[in-house]
Amino acid sequence: MKTTRTLGIAAVTLALTLGGVAGTATSASAAPRVFANCTAVHQVYSGGIAKKSVTQNKVTSGGKTSYRALKGTVKKDDALYRANKKMDRDADGIACEKS
Repeated sequence: MKTTRTLGIAAVTLALTLGGVAGTATSASAAPRVFANCTAVHQVYSGGIAKKSVTQNKVTSGGKTSYRALKGTVKKDDALYRANKKMDRDADGIACEKS
């Protein structure tokens, strides 16, 4: 009887361990998409990709800074922004924005 109980506990422990490993593998495969260029971004998100905290587009022209409303469909996602940060030329928190 003790052998059966021990084997049952070992089986449950193994199942829980394997379930945790499978769950980890699934979340790792859900990495954010990296776009090749802004044209590819605009096909999916017409207004670009922004950090969640960004509410306006910072525009600097002629030494003066102004703030404008976001244009188009802007995807606000921190992980997606970090994956495509190289396309944020003016470092205002919005990659491939339309001003």
